[in-house]
Amino acid sequence: MNEELYNKGLEKAKEKDYAGAIEEFTRVLQDAPYFAEAYFQRGLAYYDSGAVLQAVSDYTEVLKLNSQSVEAYYCRALARVVLKNLPGALEDVDQVIRLNGNYASAYSLRGAVRRKQGYIQDAIANFKKAAELYLEQKDKENCRQCLEKIKQLQPREKPITVEQPSYKSTPIISEKSYFTQLLEKAEKGDTGQAMEDLNWALKVDGQNAQAYCCRGVVRCKQGNFRDAISDFNQALRLNFQDAIVYRNRGKARFQLGDHQGAMADFNQALQMQPQDALLYVARGNVYRAMGDYYGAIKDYTQALQINPDDAHAYYNRGMSYACLEEMQRAVEDYQRAASMFCEKEDWVNYQQVLDSLRKISSYGSKNTTHNLQRQHLLRLVGGYWEIAQRLIEQAKNSYPGMSEEWYMEKVIQDLESDRS
Repeated sequence: MNEELYNKGLEKAKEKDYAGAIEEFTRVLQDAPYFAEAYFQRGLAYYDSGAVLQAVSDYTEVLKLNSQSVEAYYCRALARVVLKNLPGALEDVDQVIRLNGNYASAYSLRGAVRRKQGYIQDAIANFKKAAELYLEQKDKENCRQCLEKIKQLQPREKPITVEQPSYKSTPIISEKSYFTQLLEKAEKGDTGQAMEDLNWALKVDGQNAQAYCCRGVVRCKQGNFRDAISDFNQALRLNFQDAIVYRNRGKARFQLGDHQGAMADFNQALQMQPQDALLYVARGNVYRAMGDYYGAIKDYTQALQINPDDAHAYYNRGMSYACLEEMQRAVEDYQRAASMFCEKEDWVNYQQVLDSLRKISSYGSKNTTHNLQRQHLLRLVGGYWEIAQRLIEQAKNSYPGMSEEWYMEKVIQDLESDRS
């Protein structure tokens, strides 16, 4: 083998003098017809010059001499794609992966072939495997490109609205179809797969604020509220200023008992989306949990002005009226909510409303005088039953041995006397 001619060929190929390179490699092969590397380099020069058929011929010669040549299979697969010989390309790239299961470019090429053949899910799986390998090899740019291809192949869907039982309705919205599909997985119960995909996305790009936000939503779905808050905080640090972050962080804080923090988040979200009925319902739930039933009713009413068909708002407002012992209004709201849930065939919530109706019906018939006293006292303390309870306990300590009605009447008299 004439090493000088071979090196000249390499130099000319580097200078993009492909015709000169082909001539030098041909001269080498005249003297050394079994020199596989010369066929390979001439094949590369043919390919780069546009002579793709000749390139395929040279790669085939390499494989006759060395059937384990991963690079020859890969390059012939590339050439066959150009020639639109997709079955041949797929056969070659499969052989590459059999020989080297960590060849990231081979998975990416197989993804491209499967995409051209119309096998979208198979294409996505191959692009994902390629991205994982590129990530391990610290090839961030190629990893990003594979992720982008996956996003392009995901079906475009409308934003999802997910109803959470504790809030009676909490929306989850993702702007990009890739994250939308992950959230849909979580909503269908596949939170583990959604978490795996989001963790992978954050390995690809640790500054992806939307991925942190979506992972926080999934963690809320799993009941992991503290870690969810950490993800929402990170999304905000990365300047992902979207109402979805505050809305869902508010939900997580509410679940942990941080009512003031939840209130602050819902207030911030409402500044950004003042016509979001579901946010008023969520904030109303916090008011109700804090014992501010009038504040809760005000928010539920605002939600119903924006969306008169919100059954959850009627139901939650009914519960607030029941806490204030305004039973007629509570019954009216419960009945509206029950009718709406029935029409939607939402039998779980329908039954829950019916149970609530039965409870207030039996409660109201037991002691009307007591109910009226309690309602009067609640009005005097602004709807905060915790305040009323503290005042009743103080009266019990000062005047032990009296009836419940006596203590309640005593507190009412004292409050009215203070106001006069």
